[in-house]
Amino acid sequence: MTDTASNPPVAHTAEDRARESELSAIGRFLKATELDIRMLGMVGALLVIWVGIHILSGGLFLTPRNLWNLSVQTSSVAIMATGMVLVIVMRNIDLSVGSVEGVIGMVMGVAQAEFLIRVMGLQVGNPWIWIIALAAGVVLGLMIGALQGFIIAYLEVPAFIVTLGGLLIWRGMAWLMTSGRTVAPLDATFQLMGGGPRGSIGATASWIVGVLACAAVAFMLLNGRSQRKRFKFPLRPVWAESLLGVVACAAILGAVWIANSYPWPIGIVRQYAQRNGITVPEGGLFIAHGIAIPVLIAVAVGIVMTFITRRTRFGRYVFAIGGNPEAAELAGINTRWVTMKVFMIMGILAAISAAIASARLNASTNALGTLDELLVIAAAVIGGTSLAGGSGTVLGAMLGALLMQSLQSGMVLLGIDSPLQSVVVGAVLVIAVWLDTVYRKRV
Repeated sequence: MTDTASNPPVAHTAEDRARESELSAIGRFLKATELDIRMLGMVGALLVIWVGIHILSGGLFLTPRNLWNLSVQTSSVAIMATGMVLVIVMRNIDLSVGSVEGVIGMVMGVAQAEFLIRVMGLQVGNPWIWIIALAAGVVLGLMIGALQGFIIAYLEVPAFIVTLGGLLIWRGMAWLMTSGRTVAPLDATFQLMGGGPRGSIGATASWIVGVLACAAVAFMLLNGRSQRKRFKFPLRPVWAESLLGVVACAAILGAVWIANSYPWPIGIVRQYAQRNGITVPEGGLFIAHGIAIPVLIAVAVGIVMTFITRRTRFGRYVFAIGGNPEAAELAGINTRWVTMKVFMIMGILAAISAAIASARLNASTNALGTLDELLVIAAAVIGGTSLAGGSGTVLGAMLGALLMQSLQSGMVLLGIDSPLQSVVVGAVLVIAVWLDTVYRKRV
């Protein structure tokens, strides 16, 4: 009788060996570049959605005009999503951000369209109008965040209940301020934060911003390598860092090129030419939009929030509390004060989003921010923020916001009804949470 244990193992086929070699190469590549698999997966999903919608829409999606509008539409949700990352990382939730955005937008609208002009006597076009209105909105957002954070942290009322109450209270306050009336028009300078031909920086300035951004990427890579050498941490291969730099710069310059490929509308070009005494040639005058101001604001907020989460003691405290609240408190972290500060930051970000959204509409309406809380939470979760707390990235949340807005914009181009759009968004959110759960079980 033959002992099967002594038999030699069956040789792998050439196909099996090729597959193992391919997987090994992918693993070595990911290890060398230190790229996040989930982030790569989200970028891949975004590209698939873009290409799919572009084909189904007959080539209408991946155009400079639509991509420029998509970036502007994503800005307000992306800004709030950066703050929602901190909230969810700490095992909390904020259901009130849409209503807070709405009430702050209404306050800023009433301030600049009625109070400062009719009551305070400022003349239309006074540069202080938009400054005072914006400052009032930011302060109000800070106060609302502080109030809700205090109730959650010090009175120990669950965040779900507090912010659910806030969703109803602040939406009602927005309506009561004007009895449901829309406030318009807004200050001309304030409108620049909403984008449009005047709310963009033009082609030349956009290229300058792109080059400076590429220089910043190169500096960060070189500085990071220097710091690793200093503290004797493992270094990435030179080819890996070079590849990351080239890809990042290509993405930045590609985005600038797309923004500069979207021209002003013909009517606005003619008005501009008449005011400035410019002769319009027979083929027309091409004036590029360039990068929109709300997009620059969103990028700036993303950079600041990334720095806060990764380079400050406060950011480390947030993730420590989310990972293990009891251990963080025993370690001496003032968990209540940190929680309150997180909601204060969320309030400020809601104010910035309110300014962008109302400026884009050139009006403050009672519908401003409606259901934005769901989009913000979905963006953070799709971007990799765990509802169990302790992990999440600002970049992931902003990519999640872009993915959600791409879905909505694409469904509009395809003529899909609003109810079905809600079904798709809800399904995407559930699938994203399920995939996150599966991923964490395997890890």
